[in-house]
Amino acid sequence: MSYTPPPPPPPGYGPPPGYGSPRNSGKAVTALVLGIVAPVLGLCCAFIGLAPGIAAILVGRSAKQEIAFAGGRLTGSGMAQAGIVLGIVGCVIGVVMTVVNIMLIQSGVTNFDLDTAP
Repeated sequence: MSYTPPPPPPPGYGPPPGYGSPRNSGKAVTALVLGIVAPVLGLCCAFIGLAPGIAAILVGRSAKQEIAFAGGRLTGSGMAQAGIVLGIVGCVIGVVMTVVNIMLIQSGVTNFDLDTAP
């Protein structure tokens, strides 16, 4: 009588499929870009720096909420926070530069003339 070994066991199931690595939130990137632009425009264009500053604050807050509810699928909370802080800085610089420009025009140190003819 000959002995036959039993067949090998079936292959295992393997590891469960992953969800992929977390990705950056698009809103967080947008908030950071707007936050970087806001102080620059605040310095050179006074009150025009308010628009991207306010947008950076609003988009940054929305991004932080989106990241919190994503359950680990989204990252970028630090970028969103930096966008919020830079947006606030841009708004403050825009207001300060607007006040300074108004004071300079009122004191007569500089004049505000839209006429470009020589």
